[in-house]
Amino acid sequence: MYTILLGFATSFVIVLLSLPSLIRIAFLKRLVDEPDKVRKTHKRRIPSIGGIMIFAGTLFAYFLWYPFENIHEFDHLAVAIKDFKYIGASMLILFFIGVKDDIIGTAAVKKLAGHLLVSFILVIMAQIQITSLHGLFGIYALDLWASIFLSVFTYTVIVNAFNLVDGVDGLAAGVGAIACLAYGAWFFYAGGIENASLAFALAGSLLGFLFFNFYPAKIFMGDAGSLIIGLIISVLSIKLIEFDASELPEEILHISKPVFAMACIAYPLVDTLRIFVYRALRGISPFSADRNHIHHRLNDLGMNHGWVAITLYLYTISIICIPVFLNSLDPSIQLLITSLAAVLIAQIPIVLVAIKNKKK
Repeated sequence: MYTILLGFATSFVIVLLSLPSLIRIAFLKRLVDEPDKVRKTHKRRIPSIGGIMIFAGTLFAYFLWYPFENIHEFDHLAVAIKDFKYIGASMLILFFIGVKDDIIGTAAVKKLAGHLLVSFILVIMAQIQITSLHGLFGIYALDLWASIFLSVFTYTVIVNAFNLVDGVDGLAAGVGAIACLAYGAWFFYAGGIENASLAFALAGSLLGFLFFNFYPAKIFMGDAGSLIIGLIISVLSIKLIEFDASELPEEILHISKPVFAMACIAYPLVDTLRIFVYRALRGISPFSADRNHIHHRLNDLGMNHGWVAITLYLYTISIICIPVFLNSLDPSIQLLITSLAAVLIAQIPIVLVAIKNKKK
């Protein structure tokens, strides 16, 4: 337990104390995001390299407090060592891709190559794979190629989802912190201390970052931050889904693992699905930038960035609670109710904006 708390505190303090200096350096070196009137809502220059400290705080705390001494079984220790080195290597790759993109830009082909390399490291070398749906739709074991495809797809969706929702002060960092705290609590109860350590290390970094990123933001995380968040949360999601059910305590035994994993990141998943469908129906690139996200619709209702972020924090917490309270139901029913609630609640701002525009 103490290693988890030390990891959380270490990353939190590193980010909290280091960001003021990083902000000054960013202004001196002109590493800032310039405002524009098309899709950006900030009206002043803001540093965009906050992801450097999210990465540094998380990696340092993860390496320093990784609980090797708490893993007593040889098989678990071997898996932990393998995860430790491959997750660290993947973080380094995405960090450098993100930093380069934040400072001078990165070609789409090079980004794709980096994501493919990270997918290969995580899914093939580290074997962080989804091998079962644990009864969802009556599906249990997956064959090898289905497992690889689903795992790569999961990684790709989550990384891009966090990149896409980083459009309002404090949103990606806050939602990421809530997800990590939920994952970390689950792993702690389940006995997966090494995964809980990673979750709380990132949560500490994100909460420290929020002191400077919440409205009005003094710094943005940039791609370096959103890519690291997406990477770690995709790993935690797969690890949670694959956790050995025979080792689970009664308190969390009946919570559907796939449903809980998706509920923790409901907003990024729902918003990404909606925006991809929206853009596809209009014949434009799903990766093009615009102001059609759900958080932009909340802005259109008159909320400032702070209230938009708080509203979506509450939304995330509410969706996480659904599979927890419905743990006695069949996994497919849990998924159906959780998904319907996540999608329908997310449509409320869209409907309200449409009514508002119609009245005008």
